[in-house]
Amino acid sequence: MRRNGEDTNPAPRMWHDRPVSAVWWEQTAECPTTGARAGRLHTPHGQVDTPLFMPVGTQGTVKGVSSEDLEAMGFRQVLANTYHLSLRPGEDRVARLGGLHALMGWNGPILTDSGGYQVMSLSSMRQISDDGVAFRSHLDGSERFLSPEISVEIQAKLGVDISMVLDECPPFPCERAEAEAAMRRTHAWAERSRRAGAPGQALFGIVQGGVHPDLRSESARVIGGMDFAGYAIGGVSVGEPTEMQRPVVAHTAPLLPANKVRYLMGVGHPSDILHAVACGIDMFDCVLPTRMARHGSVYTLRGRVNVMNERFAEQSAHWESGSIFPELQRYSPAYIRHLFKAKETLGPRLATLHNLRFYARLMAEIREAIWHGTWPQLMERYAAA
Repeated sequence: MRRNGEDTNPAPRMWHDRPVSAVWWEQTAECPTTGARAGRLHTPHGQVDTPLFMPVGTQGTVKGVSSEDLEAMGFRQVLANTYHLSLRPGEDRVARLGGLHALMGWNGPILTDSGGYQVMSLSSMRQISDDGVAFRSHLDGSERFLSPEISVEIQAKLGVDISMVLDECPPFPCERAEAEAAMRRTHAWAERSRRAGAPGQALFGIVQGGVHPDLRSESARVIGGMDFAGYAIGGVSVGEPTEMQRPVVAHTAPLLPANKVRYLMGVGHPSDILHAVACGIDMFDCVLPTRMARHGSVYTLRGRVNVMNERFAEQSAHWESGSIFPELQRYSPAYIRHLFKAKETLGPRLATLHNLRFYARLMAEIREAIWHGTWPQLMERYAAA
């Protein structure tokens, strides 16, 4: 076993003499063949082993599952959305109810994105300036404004463990000039977010720059030079094909501070996670496992399958032996297909539980592979997934 570059088994070494914020990360292991790293993220709501995957609870809920479900599957950290929660039920109401943890009944860490991506996606309902983003609520059309300072303040009121700075994330494809302008605005907003943070509020900075290596290098240098609790790579899950996404991750990840946690935003295909971990990424989130489940797709070690396929109509054996999870083994493909055909809500719920369980196992096996040097076997196991 290799820890911190040594073939010994000492207690994990901290990268900090002392924590510099409410959230900090320590590296505990490194894969000698790939450079993949394992670590431990310390937060006000507990410690989480990395690499980790955060199920997406956009509106304070991971669709179709409870906090108890997530805990039982081994998840310790979730993601929620600043934009949606600020519109409904509103950050002030959440604060009066004791914060987002109390509202959700969630005991582990919560990360909120800044709301910027959702606002940027309202192309016909928003206007971007250096001050921030003016937009109309998708719920009632009311006029709203989101600035770096407002985003940080909303997240502080939600009482989350990790807050993301507001960034500008242009969709793919875009011209180089647009990517560069968005990057420079992101840099300015990051500094404003940092200054606006409440005492003890843990902020993560975001690197932008599109698919251009030189812009990514510049952004990693600028954002990496600011004192954030962690650093994220943004703008690689907004339409880029895999062959363009992966080089950006491989180029950018090693440029981020090695003593801080590294977060790849919005990327969640199993093969993309494996690639990113090998590049030195520690945190992930994605709607893929839950969204695909609601549309009848489940993940197996032989690839993703459609539960509505006619061949499952009378199949009692599971999709494949490697994906029989004890808590779900009583439910056959035939039964789950029947539930989807009958439009029973239990069908999407069972598919969601299956996919989340698949991801929980993937991340646990990634951590084990880093600890024990079994990366080639892990890649073989998930070759088709």
